[in-house]
Amino acid sequence: MTSAPLVHLFLGLLLAPLLLGVINRTKAFFAGRRGPPVLQLYWDLAKLLRKGAVYSQTTTWVFQAGPVVGLAAVLAALALIPFGGAAAPLHFNGDLLLLAYVLGLMRFFTVVAALDTGSSFEGMGASREVQFAALAEPALLLALAAAARKAGSLSLSGILPAAVPLSPELALAAGALVIVFLCENSRVPFDDPNTHLELTMIHEVMVLDHSGPDLALILYSAALKLWVLGALIVGMLVPTVAGVPWVANTVIGLAGMLLLAVVVGVVESVTARVRLVRVPHLLAAAGALAALAFVLVLR
Repeated sequence: MTSAPLVHLFLGLLLAPLLLGVINRTKAFFAGRRGPPVLQLYWDLAKLLRKGAVYSQTTTWVFQAGPVVGLAAVLAALALIPFGGAAAPLHFNGDLLLLAYVLGLMRFFTVVAALDTGSSFEGMGASREVQFAALAEPALLLALAAAARKAGSLSLSGILPAAVPLSPELALAAGALVIVFLCENSRVPFDDPNTHLELTMIHEVMVLDHSGPDLALILYSAALKLWVLGALIVGMLVPTVAGVPWVANTVIGLAGMLLLAVVVGVVESVTARVRLVRVPHLLAAAGALAALAFVLVLR
């Protein structure tokens, strides 16, 4: 194995919080504000790691394990994602299923940690999270299955480098992944990461009782999840150049990730959050796109 996969893994660990900074600065530009610094999340993480954690007497070890297991799960997902045309550090036939499972494990421990507090408020957010996940996960798996069938490989490292030139089937699968990407990362129009309105929060309400280093792990895990799912979309839409050093394709991939962050910021600036009862409709549309892509590649 060359050094490229390890370099890509390091870049993901280092640059994932930067994507949220780019999104927030893009939104600030559209709102006519200066906005927070691009590196704001790095400062927030450093501040939280210096603080202490406070635990309610009603919680158990499950509450404390939630952030740790969530971070471990998303780190495993990051190791499965190829980038810049190079294979992932960890790749094998069927690793696309493991990707879905580890992301599901991350969600499961976030939900049970919220339920462990005994708060009906956090239970409401957990219920919404699970409801939307039940629709988002099939769309994710169908989109990956369509891409796998098109590439003739069951490994993400064989699927994404072969995803270009873009075909109609992959365009449909990528469209489904974009919708899932926005939902899984609690972005507009599914959720507003900056909201503090009690009756509309989904992800944020589940982590209200976490503090200090635990909250830092949660925020960093969310940034890594944004990178992981974003890398899937970029790998499917951004072409890799054959016959050039891997560094060049890495730069192309990083440019694609930054462009994706800008696009997310633009989407959040020009659209509004939909009503909660409309969210299943959007996820059903993602499932339909993925199913149509899968049907087309079976022809």
